[in-house]
Amino acid sequence: MSAPPTVPPPAPTSLSSSLKRNIEALAERRRQEAAGATRQERLAEAITAFTGSMQFVYLHLVLYSAWIFLNLGLVPGIPKFDPSFVILAMEASVEAIFLSTFVLISQNRTAAAADKRADLDLHINLLTEHELTKLTEVVTAIALRLDVQFPDKAELDEVKRDVAPEAVLDELEAQQDGR
Repeated sequence: MSAPPTVPPPAPTSLSSSLKRNIEALAERRRQEAAGATRQERLAEAITAFTGSMQFVYLHLVLYSAWIFLNLGLVPGIPKFDPSFVILAMEASVEAIFLSTFVLISQNRTAAAADKRADLDLHINLLTEHELTKLTEVVTAIALRLDVQFPDKAELDEVKRDVAPEAVLDELEAQQDGR
């Protein structure tokens, strides 16, 4: 028998202190966001969590099956109470309206948190780009002082230029508009 195509990476023996700090900072931020949720948001999250579970499916399977079974008149002594199943259909429709609303509330809250994380990602990426540009300038100065030759000076000059996020966004939008 051959070995699997991939091997799981070994578990780290220890995490760096900065990585541990970042993990704790993110966990604390999530705790703060959860604590800052309104009662309505927490209720919507709880309902969405339950309605997105298999227990909810099983509950509905039992309830709807019982409704149909009882309504077909198969149980002696229980008369048909919804002959055309209109009440069942109406109940299911009203339930669907409320469930979709709860899902949308939860999605809005999740999207807002994702927007915050995306903004943080962008900020860190722009900061990293700026720092690397400055680092390139320092390394270039050191290389010039040591008389190190550059095979592609034009490319190096391009790397040393700071990126303007507004220009990048404008160009991306222009490319999308020109599809």
